[in-house]
Amino acid sequence: MTGILVAFFAVVIAVNMLMATLAVRSFGGVVVDNSYVASQKFNGWLKAARAQEAQGWRETIAIDAQRRVQVGLVDAVGTPLSDVGVTATAAHPLGRAPDIALSFREASPGRYSSDRALPTGRWRLSLTAADHHFVQEID
Repeated sequence: MTGILVAFFAVVIAVNMLMATLAVRSFGGVVVDNSYVASQKFNGWLKAARAQEAQGWRETIAIDAQRRVQVGLVDAVGTPLSDVGVTATAAHPLGRAPDIALSFREASPGRYSSDRALPTGRWRLSLTAADHHFVQEID
């Protein structure tokens, strides 16, 4: 009976150690450096999001076969937006890869293609188009 009790707790401790090790190895770092400062900026982020919605611009973001980011921009009535300065930063969600700065060229009216390809994996894309900020996660 004592052996079963010791074996049970040994299994529980071993599983806990394994889970703790996996958690520490897979955590990419701090979500925000200072949560108080981030909370103070929250209302500004909401205001920017409302301004973006009021503008009526809609974006489509995709990855082509060469892993280049493709962005489509249209206004509130669906007219393609041409001659818009588009830039982006691709960040790995866990911080395991350095951020990648992307610039875009207009491939056709309202369609923009990135200057370089993204490595495989999941990326958080922070896109700026003529002072309008969009954020989207892409695979």
